Amino acid sequence: MHAFRPVILLTASICFGLGISLPLMQFEKLYFFTETPSLLSIIAGLWSDGEILLSIVVVVFSILFPIIKLFTAFQAIFLGETAKGWTAALAKWSMMDVLLVAIAVFAAKTSGLANAISQPGLWFFAISAIAVACSVAKLNPEAQITSK
Repeated sequence: MHAFRPVILLTASICFGLGISLPLMQFEKLYFFTETPSLLSIIAGLWSDGEILLSIVVVVFSILFPIIKLFTAFQAIFLGETAKGWTAALAKWSMMDVLLVAIAVFAAKTSGLANAISQPGLWFFAISAIAVACSVAKLNPEAQITSK
């Protein structure tokens, strides 16, 4: 598993980029109108609609937080001890970003306003979160200290 961590992190990084830029969902309204927004276009739409606070929350938990998780995972794997504590702390929140996107999809489906069908962006986004969690799964800082 240790030898595959860099490959898993590279995969997670690529999937994250695809996940935020490709369409997350296809929303069908009244069988005539369809929209396929990406996470970036959803954030831009919230911002332009005046939902500044909501757009900031989505940026923080769906863009910045995953980037920080990726960065600390890279540090923990390539630099060793310095980032393992941060990586372990962030791992506790590892699927929060995917949960936020899932809640938005659930809200759209249950509102009755649109039929939502998942698109590749959602799957790439989820794969990224899972890959980061798998790559840092056994990086327990306490276990590393006591094993020396």
